[in-house]
Amino acid sequence: MNEVLEQSERLIASTKLDFRRYLAEYINWDNQLIGIKGARGAGKTTMLLQWLKSLKLPSDRAAYFSLDDLYFSENSLKSTVTQFYKNGGKILLLDEVHKYENWSKEIKNIYDFFPDIKVIYTGSSILELTLQSGDLSRRAVIYDLPGLSFREYLQMKGIIKLNKINLEDLLFKTEEVKESLPRDFRPLEHFKNYLAMGYYPFGLTDPSTLHQRINQMLRTIVEIDMAEIKDFDIRNAKKMLQLIYLISQKVPFKPNLTELASKTGIHRNTLNHYLDYLEKAEIITLLYPDGTGLSNLQKPEKIYLNNTTILNAMSKDRVEVGTIRETFFLSQMKPFHKIQMPKQGDFIVDEQYTFEVGGRNKTKKQIEQVENSWVVSDDLEYPIMRSLPLWMFGMLY
Repeated sequence: MNEVLEQSERLIASTKLDFRRYLAEYINWDNQLIGIKGARGAGKTTMLLQWLKSLKLPSDRAAYFSLDDLYFSENSLKSTVTQFYKNGGKILLLDEVHKYENWSKEIKNIYDFFPDIKVIYTGSSILELTLQSGDLSRRAVIYDLPGLSFREYLQMKGIIKLNKINLEDLLFKTEEVKESLPRDFRPLEHFKNYLAMGYYPFGLTDPSTLHQRINQMLRTIVEIDMAEIKDFDIRNAKKMLQLIYLISQKVPFKPNLTELASKTGIHRNTLNHYLDYLEKAEIITLLYPDGTGLSNLQKPEKIYLNNTTILNAMSKDRVEVGTIRETFFLSQMKPFHKIQMPKQGDFIVDEQYTFEVGGRNKTKKQIEQVENSWVVSDDLEYPIMRSLPLWMFGMLY
């Protein structure tokens, strides 16, 4: 076990503490069992290593194990944790748990048999699809980490540190929100860069390879992560990648499931399930009509790519500005709010707030008869009447 402890020490020592994801402040670290899921590249591992580093404990007391390490191909998690416990171990971070066979059952056993050990585990966004017989839902407190918000992007780039804005404050206390912002701050100066490359932390460290890494990430999710889903036929991985490409060329995509099935070779009855997998993997976003339930057996009204960084990487110069606006709005709102497609306007949030998204010249004409409605403009610097700047929706987390 010494080799994984030494590796843990090296990783913790090399972890920087200059920028921390918003979620680190909201996790109740006192819980015995914590699960953190999220898109690949969102920064889950770094966030955990930062927290572990802040504890300033030796590796035999608090350690980080990645379960895709070759060590665990020859050594069981349970036996490793048993040894860790006997040597005085108290805190264990388990990364990439979905790469380990029977992970949920073994973590359940650790929780039941070693109550003195705090376990924090991470995995891809499809964790709930890969849960095995050892169901952790009644034991673990689960958190979801999306990609960077525009607010976090500004902080990570060292541009400015801003407080997050509550949605209701943005809608109903607009002047107070406006007054809380620095007068010399020019958000639009940085907004286009965020839309092109700002959703994933790795895009900020090496922009030149961003598109290549996005494509590699998508392939890894489909060919490796989804292989753990019980009902996913890995022989369909190539078809799934083709499905992603077809969607990316037509977003916002109004799905004709029969046509999609014909072009990809995926059976129509299976297609809805695969779309659901792609949404849970945070590759696409499915938008359903207002007033309907959310079910993977329903046909979505529109399909978007999950965020503007994927959109830029997949569609490049072919993407329309309107699609960029709507994709950004969805990416910043979807993690915390219910979003559907209303009869009037572009989006209805939490079944009560209606938004029409557009440019500076977008008027309220289409939604003027709709109660609790706002125009959202992407080239507006600060709020004017019932028109809100698109960038401000990137301040919500």
